[in-house]
Amino acid sequence: MRAARHAKLAALTAGVLAVSASLAVTTAGPASASAPCGKGALYKDGTRVTMTSGVSANMRSGSSTGCAVAGWADNRDGLEYWCYTNSDSGTWTYLYNVHDKTIGWVKDTLLPNGGSYKWCGF
Repeated sequence: MRAARHAKLAALTAGVLAVSASLAVTTAGPASASAPCGKGALYKDGTRVTMTSGVSANMRSGSSTGCAVAGWADNRDGLEYWCYTNSDSGTWTYLYNVHDKTIGWVKDTLLPNGGSYKWCGF
């Protein structure tokens, strides 16, 4: 009887070890989320840049091309980065256009230095 209990305990222990070995360990960080249309963000970054010469980008009400255009980041406008978030299409920065005093989301591939490096938290 004792040998049978010992064998069951050994099998159970092996099963627990096998399951725990297969679990992945992850660290906390920016989740894949986006800013829905109409969602702004808090000021976290403060990096100031000048829009690249010859480039113009739509500033949107959310981090998607499906959101309404809220303004434009045009050729040589002064921009102030607030923070970034993720979306299915990449990262987007929430920013303030110093030239025309508008705020909105711009896809980071269109921005100088690849946009903000401060995560919005969503």
